[in-house]
Amino acid sequence: MKFAVLAATLLFGMSIAPAVLAKDATCFTTDDGEYDCVFERLDDAGSFRIEAEGKPTFEMWIEEDGKGFASAVFEAGGRSVPLPGTYYRSEDDGACWESDATDTEICAW
Repeated sequence: MKFAVLAATLLFGMSIAPAVLAKDATCFTTDDGEYDCVFERLDDAGSFRIEAEGKPTFEMWIEEDGKGFASAVFEAGGRSVPLPGTYYRSEDDGACWESDATDTEICAW
């Protein structure tokens, strides 16, 4: 009986998604300037989402160390739009990512 309870507890525990860790941050994008936002880590590679009311929601998907791809949702309930170019971590500020196609930045501190 104890084994059944333990097995059920473990199975139930594994079926629950890990808690999402979102935190208040300061963000900057080339088009929107600096603003208060919510930063949410998406995976162990360092991918993240930033969002704020009245601003696009940005997702940065890290493909390898210092290199990633970005997308944005420009209106609530809208679809995710890939942003042009590959994004590289800024050499000047590690909290920023710069597009090699458009010279735009996405930052979160």
